[in-house]
Amino acid sequence: MPFIPHTEDDIRAMLAAIGVNSIDDLFDEIPAALRSRGLQQVPPGASEMEVARLLHERAAQDGFYLNFIGAGAYEHHVPAAVWQIATRGEFYTAYTPYQAEASQGTLQLLYEYQTMMTSLTGMDVTNASLYDGASALAEAVLMAVRTHKTSRRVLMPLTVPPVYRKVVRTLVKDQNIELVAVPYAKNDGHTDPTALAQFAGQDFAALVVPQPNFFGVIEPADELAAWAKQNSMLTIALVNPVSLALLRPPGEWGADIAVGDGQPLGVPLASGGPYFGFMACREQYVRQMPGRIIGATRDAEGKTGYTLTLQAREQHIRRSKATSNICTNQGLAVTAAAIHMALLGPDGLARVAQASHANTLALAQKLGALPGARRAFAAPAFHEFVLQLDAPADAVLQALRAQRILGGVALKEDYPELGEAVLVCATETKTVADLDRYAQALAAALPSTTKARRHSWVM
Repeated sequence: MPFIPHTEDDIRAMLAAIGVNSIDDLFDEIPAALRSRGLQQVPPGASEMEVARLLHERAAQDGFYLNFIGAGAYEHHVPAAVWQIATRGEFYTAYTPYQAEASQGTLQLLYEYQTMMTSLTGMDVTNASLYDGASALAEAVLMAVRTHKTSRRVLMPLTVPPVYRKVVRTLVKDQNIELVAVPYAKNDGHTDPTALAQFAGQDFAALVVPQPNFFGVIEPADELAAWAKQNSMLTIALVNPVSLALLRPPGEWGADIAVGDGQPLGVPLASGGPYFGFMACREQYVRQMPGRIIGATRDAEGKTGYTLTLQAREQHIRRSKATSNICTNQGLAVTAAAIHMALLGPDGLARVAQASHANTLALAQKLGALPGARRAFAAPAFHEFVLQLDAPADAVLQALRAQRILGGVALKEDYPELGEAVLVCATETKTVADLDRYAQALAAALPSTTKARRHSWVM
């Protein structure tokens, strides 16, 4: 709420009604030695006007930056209507709709979201969200192991985002599930199909196929999925939902499970969250799918109704048999995604993807033509690319930041073999002037950082 409505008289009246003299009397059972002595580091209270002014001043200090960072969270335009509708009270405070008779609106929206996601992914069924893309991939690994039954090993390409690989490893390592790394082709930046030959005939539960991958590169998904099928493995597709407006959906190239982060669908960057994860699969695996699934039915009068179905959650069955990932708190983000997709429609989402792809190609050409900069991979990409530099990447990014440009993500820590490399992203939010400004700033930054590096060698 925007303000606290209770006056001192209101508070005294409420205390009198329950028969106590002060709020402290309500906690008299707590021994004095255990009570907090107050928040010593919190400054005195301020008025609404003072707080508003302070926040405006802090926001001004942050300033406005041109953002070319992607790596899993993307700056897309979100129409104002999306969150104007999503934050209505009917949606904003909605909990998991266990009581179908009181939750038909929320259930219908979630059902429509599921319908949109099955269409986007080309799969048979989706759930009504997971926590985020990384944990959704971990859930897909667990689901594949449960389904496969004979193997607890999964092939995990190095082109899967590093953070995702770390999250998956954290969530599955204590269940004795082994993640086996698959290298990528040095020239093209996608999973090397020839590298899979060493695993042929071995017992693996699944192969993960990121499409596009962390480098922004388009993977040979058909070939990878076909190889997995030949070797009795499931294929887990890790996809960007916006890219699916242009690329063939995973359901068409052989994926059994498709997951990803729904943040590009109407959810702002918001300093890192909350986002939501999505999961889709073929119907034959639906009973192994975690999370909520909304089903449609008809009541005694023949009217359409919606309800939770296939509820394999800890509340309903033995914990050892549960596949649940409780994610009520992601319901609001899913609501925004459904509204976003409904507003844009298939054509609008395709225009977003096309503009993002076009801006990325234009930026890659501009930056790759600069002395001391070049694209790392020759393979086609969606809306990210890797740029290798003849200067320390961290220093270059710092120089760009001084010009109020967030130039990308340095890759040396996770991919030292790429040297001084930066992952750069452009979406539909960038103009030609934005791309030119980045190129000019990078051109100015490269000589100075190169010179500084050479000077340090002399020393």
